[in-house]
Amino acid sequence: MIYHSSMLPLAAVCISLLATVPILLSDCKPNLRESWTLLAGIGKFLLVASMLPAVLSGHGFVFTLAEVVPEVPIQLRVDAMGMFFALVASFLWICTSLYSIGYMRTLEEHNQTRYFASFTMAIAATIGVAFSANLLTLYLFYEMLSLATYPLVTHECNADARTSGRKYLTYILGTSIGLVLPAMIITYALTGTLDFTAGGILAGKASAATLTLLLVMFLVGFAKAAIMPMHGWLPAAMVAPTPVSSFLHGVAVVKVGVFSIVRIILGIFGPGLLQNLDLGVIITTLASITVLVASLVALTQDNLKRRLAYSTIGQLSYMVLGIGMLSAAGMTGGILHIAMHAFGKITLFFCAGAIYVASGKKYISEMDGLGRRMPITYGAFLLGALSIIGVPPLGGFISKWNLLSGTIESGQWILLLVLLTSSLLNAAYFLPIVYRGVFAGTGGNGSPVEIREAPLFCLIPLTATALLSVGLFFFPDVFLELVHIAVFR
Repeated sequence: MIYHSSMLPLAAVCISLLATVPILLSDCKPNLRESWTLLAGIGKFLLVASMLPAVLSGHGFVFTLAEVVPEVPIQLRVDAMGMFFALVASFLWICTSLYSIGYMRTLEEHNQTRYFASFTMAIAATIGVAFSANLLTLYLFYEMLSLATYPLVTHECNADARTSGRKYLTYILGTSIGLVLPAMIITYALTGTLDFTAGGILAGKASAATLTLLLVMFLVGFAKAAIMPMHGWLPAAMVAPTPVSSFLHGVAVVKVGVFSIVRIILGIFGPGLLQNLDLGVIITTLASITVLVASLVALTQDNLKRRLAYSTIGQLSYMVLGIGMLSAAGMTGGILHIAMHAFGKITLFFCAGAIYVASGKKYISEMDGLGRRMPITYGAFLLGALSIIGVPPLGGFISKWNLLSGTIESGQWILLLVLLTSSLLNAAYFLPIVYRGVFAGTGGNGSPVEIREAPLFCLIPLTATALLSVGLFFFPDVFLELVHIAVFR
């Protein structure tokens, strides 16, 4: 890929960061505050999308901010992998912003200005991670994202929120400082660079034992990916408002963890090195355990958001599992699942929030009959669930098909069994929610007949993301091409 110097990557990162100023100044004018939020979101997406044609034609963009470490500048670089992630994150941020307006206003939530300002800083960090040219730049934006999302996790300002916030920072900052930072320093000492390079930079630089240790440090250290046992922060963070949960699961935080691991595997180690040392088995073993255990735990959760949270833990490891297969189809499926899961899971969280806004209900056992009162919400929930299960014609089918093909291509039949078993478990914990909502009870355990659909600002985003989950089945070409460029060129 040929790179051209340009300020477009910096503009794409900073447009939402700069929007925090007018958002904070518009504290007493909600309409103006939310207009700034939407304008920043639309502007960010348009800036990202404007670079797409060049990336598809084999050209990228680069911008160097400063060089604080010899041969390791703080640098932004737009390549196919970064474009793939940035497109998903910037588009879904617009949906989340619209949804936030309906949710926060309807429930008359407190500290809405702080909420929207934190959101804009968080999406700026997310795009910074997407466009990082090297591990140091990624690490800095990764930490920025952790700090920017802390006020969102603790938004409720009660004891549970503070406890969850402490757990969030302990897991996320503790692992990144205690594991990723030392691993990064060791990598620099071995290679003299931290650039993400096709084929990796570590081949021939260290013993197999050292490389194995580095791999484990990175896998566990990027705890946003929620690989067990570093998953405990994610269910705890569900005390936050539902738009925050949507952002954590669909737009940014957890996907940043997986994206960071993908960058490490493709650009620091390289698939060839991992294959030669047979280190892929470490990745697939950790991911397989997480997939199955998280799915089983999800079955036991009555709180809807916690069930979705454990589902996310399992689905994130689908992505890591695919990359760890080190086969063409497996890696394609793993990366593609970042996008397919994002659209499906954000739909499910939007629906959970809409149910809470309309009925005040959080527990699945209390939702009997609600589907008859909220057909749009439950219809969207069904589409999001089917996509994550992997049923055609939903986008999740394409990523899961590639994952299954990857197990056959690499001859890893035990992973085929893991994927099939987990897909059955996905159906077991999702479909009863829809069944109870539509066919059980007379109205949700005595729910009043006044229960209706949530406000339009809640309904429009969840309907859009549900329909896009269908659209991605028929029109996945842009994402497939970006993945092909990222992995094979």
